[in-house]
Amino acid sequence: MKRTIDYTPLLTKPSKEEVAAYRTRATATSRPSASVGAGTVVLFIAAGSVFFAVIGSVAVLIFGLVLLPSGDAAAGSVIAAVVPLGIILGIAAILIVSARIASRSGGWELWARLDKFATANGMIFSPRDPNPQYPGAIFNIGDSRRALNHFRSASDRYLDIGNYSYSTGSGKSRSSHSWGFMALHLDRKLPNMVLDSKANNGLFGGTNLPAIFTKDQLLSLEGNFDEFFRLYCPKQYERDALYVFTPDLMALLIDNAAPFDVEIVDDWLFVYSAAPFESADPAVYQRLFRIVDTVGSKALAQTERYTDERVGEFAMNFVAPQGQRLTRGVSVGAIVLTIVIAAFWIAPNLLAFGELFRP
Repeated sequence: MKRTIDYTPLLTKPSKEEVAAYRTRATATSRPSASVGAGTVVLFIAAGSVFFAVIGSVAVLIFGLVLLPSGDAAAGSVIAAVVPLGIILGIAAILIVSARIASRSGGWELWARLDKFATANGMIFSPRDPNPQYPGAIFNIGDSRRALNHFRSASDRYLDIGNYSYSTGSGKSRSSHSWGFMALHLDRKLPNMVLDSKANNGLFGGTNLPAIFTKDQLLSLEGNFDEFFRLYCPKQYERDALYVFTPDLMALLIDNAAPFDVEIVDDWLFVYSAAPFESADPAVYQRLFRIVDTVGSKALAQTERYTDERVGEFAMNFVAPQGQRLTRGVSVGAIVLTIVIAAFWIAPNLLAFGELFRP
């Protein structure tokens, strides 16, 4: 599965003609993913301009009614000079912020470079695709789900590398979550297993993953593997996990994927980064393709004959229901926080209730 990757397009700034050609192709396909950034900027500019125009008009009206009737000619001169200047400065600020938004959302030059890199390596680039249908732990949570600046294999085995974001909550508690991810399609369906990297966990060792798994599914492996990862596998599937995670695969995981979380679910192998990947950095893709060539290739070879003994037939390529998903748990931190909030809410009410019966 090892491939030769040409990183030259990532190191070469595309010409204006190349950027224009990519923009023309992307626009011609009517793909909203390539035009969302520009549309957002245009809307932001229009809304901001209207806002400052209205504020400016109101300011002129108020100052005119209050100051000008009093005969304060100087005040009138100040109004005539300052209000238009304020409107101009406000619109200029909107333009600057809009340019930064466009830059952060990708920008046509970056997209043209990534598209050229994808084409040179037999892949397909997409700047933004809504709601990718993957079964992994970071997917299918919240709303506004989308894959960003990602590459998919155009042929051969399915591979997807890029960034992913989603939002949770509402109102003031609404927040956005961003990840880097790699998805590799496997040949066989396997029990759900998660390698929770200790390198990216919280201060007190809590997982950074959005899913919590019950501790009775933890499986300790030989050597120093437990210093780098916590392995979760469904109960009664411990022997299956040992069949997959052989000492040579464990060594490859430690050498190449220690900073990342790894999940096997159904016939997929996912690698998760707690921070989004830097989209135009060759070193990032060198590491990810190295993981594909080492960890991915070994996982494929190790599982090519896997059969769930509870099913018993290789041709079915099926995992029994009890092994398909890990059992989810509840964060201890969330429980403690709930108790503290409840205590602060209940205590004053108990005191007030006690006052009713005081003689």
